[in-house]
Amino acid sequence: MTSADDPQPSPRTDVTVRSDVTVELVKSSASDSDVLFAARVSTLGEQSIGELQKDPERSKGLINYLMRDRHGSPFEHNSMTFLVSAPIFVFREFMRHRVGWSYNEESGRYRELQPVFYVPGEDRKLVQQGRPGKYEFVDGTPEQYKAVTETMAESYRQSYAAYQEMLAAGVAREVARATLPVGLFSSMYTTCNARSLMHFLGLRTQHELAKVPSFPQREIEMVGEKMEAEWARLMPLTYAAFNANGRVAP
Repeated sequence: MTSADDPQPSPRTDVTVRSDVTVELVKSSASDSDVLFAARVSTLGEQSIGELQKDPERSKGLINYLMRDRHGSPFEHNSMTFLVSAPIFVFREFMRHRVGWSYNEESGRYRELQPVFYVPGEDRKLVQQGRPGKYEFVDGTPEQYKAVTETMAESYRQSYAAYQEMLAAGVAREVARATLPVGLFSSMYTTCNARSLMHFLGLRTQHELAKVPSFPQREIEMVGEKMEAEWARLMPLTYAAFNANGRVAP
């Protein structure tokens, strides 16, 4: 036992900072054939299940037609589950996407949150120019980058030390977590289908083939790019049709 006069352990003040995000495809049931059997039920009825055994390459024209004319429901009969590790502010943007998405995020109520925080990478544009709705981001100076990373790191150390102090004093995790900033890394599982992912990519990535310009925050775009790469591997014909038709979700 310890007495009230015994020294108490010092709260942790060391933090880890990182500039990347990670996306792992955990499981999937997604192929171009899924689009074809769902679309052909309208003309073949129950016989359309035979499309699952056929080479979808022979029917890429149908996939392109569905994408071009925005017949969207056949693109919903598939599933992809990702494990995403990113700063909390990315997840707050993510959860604006609700149709066709499911989320489960780690909880600061039930586990002690780890001291891993986000700082921009050297290639992250820091300065906003122009007015809302018509602005662009440009590179910051070396001095600005140094100020951003050092200020963030010091803020993170202070907030995490305060968090640890409250936990050491017996304060509940769900109360103590309020001192932590949105730059803290969290993790979540998210499940979507190709149609919902296309809508997400149309809004959260910039692309030279996009008919409708988008201006996403870079950090959520980083997540979108990694998800897109996994989807392109699973459904190459659907992915090609998405790009060929201006990256507009059907």
